[in-house]
Amino acid sequence: MTTARTAAPAHRAQVALPPPTSLPRRLLKHPRLMHYNRLILLVWTVNLAFLATRPDGGLGPRTLSHAALANFLLAIVVRQQYVVNLLFRLATAAPTSWPLRIRWALAKVYHFGGLHVGGATAGALWFLALVGSLTRHGAPAATLAVSYALLGLLVAIVATALPPFRARFHDHFEKAHRFGGWAALALLWAQTVLTTLDERGGGSAADALLTAPELWTVAVLTFSVALPWLRLRRVPVAIERPSSHVALVRFDHGVTPFAGSSTAVSRSPLLEWHSFANVPAPGQAGFRLTISRAGDWTGKFIDDLPSHVWVKGITTAGVANIETLFTKVIYVATGSGIGPCLPHLLAREVPARLVWATRDPRRTYGDGLVDEILAVQPDALIWDTSEHGKPDMVELAYAAYAEFGAEAVICISNKKLTWQVVHGMERRGIPAYGAIWDS
Repeated sequence: MTTARTAAPAHRAQVALPPPTSLPRRLLKHPRLMHYNRLILLVWTVNLAFLATRPDGGLGPRTLSHAALANFLLAIVVRQQYVVNLLFRLATAAPTSWPLRIRWALAKVYHFGGLHVGGATAGALWFLALVGSLTRHGAPAATLAVSYALLGLLVAIVATALPPFRARFHDHFEKAHRFGGWAALALLWAQTVLTTLDERGGGSAADALLTAPELWTVAVLTFSVALPWLRLRRVPVAIERPSSHVALVRFDHGVTPFAGSSTAVSRSPLLEWHSFANVPAPGQAGFRLTISRAGDWTGKFIDDLPSHVWVKGITTAGVANIETLFTKVIYVATGSGIGPCLPHLLAREVPARLVWATRDPRRTYGDGLVDEILAVQPDALIWDTSEHGKPDMVELAYAAYAEFGAEAVICISNKKLTWQVVHGMERRGIPAYGAIWDS
């Protein structure tokens, strides 16, 4: 542990980890049964139920088109930033007097990406059935050509979004999702217009299009996709580099985001975007981002500090916003994971205790940042990994949880350690939360 200037006293009592809960409860807390996957299963179940209720011959092209569009609408709108913020606001509106089991489940709101995956995959399958139906019914050549092109593009988008590809080639996944998504939206417009005109009876083409619910649905999809880009702008930044590992980026362009939100930034807005947690200071305008060296983009950013960056969309709620559902929380962070924790620690909306493991915190992040943390977290445990090696974060998290009398643990770290802490707590009956890397 670090010295008393940067951590609580080193003589903290050791607390033994409690035994795991019963086997059925442990199984329900297994990562493969997390709420993200349950939501995917829920969407598929609803679609299967709809399929089961259709009478014989009730799956014509129009029904298949409506089913596909409904799922695509869910997949796209649930990722829209205003919708994400609304979901968090609704989920965290529950008072802390509610039973812990209910608040425990509500705090899993950040797993909403399961609705996106469920809707996207189900929509692609419905569209596959639609293309088959159009082929069987002898649709015009132009309609079939556009439909098959869109189907191929949807298959490519789904394939590149599968976890093995996404984890290994994340940059390619993002580009395929962005440019493939735009191309798919354009083809969806063409396909929807063509099928609407193919099916119309009498009357003018304009009347048929203006009254078609399919076209209005596609319009909503388009608006949802376009909205973040309508807020695209290039803004100046002031950057402090306390070490070759970290850049502290300050924004002051008339926006002060709420604590626990994130901002997407880029140097090449058509190619690559990265989201970082906003760190507003209470009573001050603007905000900061903590950018740590963790890849090519962040490395180049730290080595070649820009004077301006691009931002788009609106600030979006992050996982740690669920803190208000609990009376006390433990924040567990490693390295630059302190960034998403810091705004909540500064805001002091919920009593919290910090456990932070990082390499030489003062040399890496600067005295200013460490002193700022200690000013609001005098009892924080800051573990210097360069001096004491890597600790068992599950043990440290539980010791802080037991000592502080907390209700939940929030972990901000890399994927492997986040799952170790979250699963290590939950299988022992302790509410725990952390990013799920679904984007």
